Amino acid sequence: QVKPQFESRENRTYGNFNAIEYRTQVVAGTNYFIKVQVSDNEYVHLRVFQSLPNEDQGPSLVSFQTGKTRDDPLTYF
Repeated sequence: QVKPQFESRENRTYGNFNAIEYRTQVVAGTNYFIKVQVSDNEYVHLRVFQSLPNEDQGPSLVSFQTGKTRDDPLTYF
């Protein structure tokens, strides 16, 4: 759901966009830290915020890190 937001901020389109790992952090909603494979050897880490259900808002891309590898640990950023 956040692929268009990421592509817009990177000013680039990705044919491959597969989440391979994620972690969560519960706050006033939920932060999702997601490792996404965007090419054979290129990965990005996304931080996505999902507000509480009563706020009726979709997930939003808060931050991201590019230039990651499959072995880079998925940590808070």
